[in-house]
Amino acid sequence: QEQLVESGGGSVQPGGSLRLSCVTSGFLFSRSTMNWYRQAPGKERELVASITAGGVGVTYADSVKGRFTISRDNEKSTLSLQMTSRKTEETAVYYCQAEEPMGGFDTLEYWGRGTQVTVSS
Repeated sequence: QEQLVESGGGSVQPGGSLRLSCVTSGFLFSRSTMNWYRQAPGKERELVASITAGGVGVTYADSVKGRFTISRDNEKSTLSLQMTSRKTEETAVYYCQAEEPMGGFDTLEYWGRGTQVTVSS
């Protein structure tokens, strides 16, 4: 059974920092591309950051470049997201997502339940 459990959410003031973690099990983490998504109230879910299986390739949404850092520990099957200089509009539920390769171009997707991050003064 695939499991992704996010933690580290909470309330932070604008300009503050927060670190999210995602502990996983039940699938080949070390071979999976891992992503952080977020969904703000009334908005569609958006991709925030992505990291390839080996950790070499990382991409960020333009809105978070220079402020967020995605990282992974393949030995511990854990994904992290360090967020700095938070903005009030970034209040959202943050989700951890895995894309496990199944051969060819096929992948299986797994999602965590999300963790609430509130940016407010």
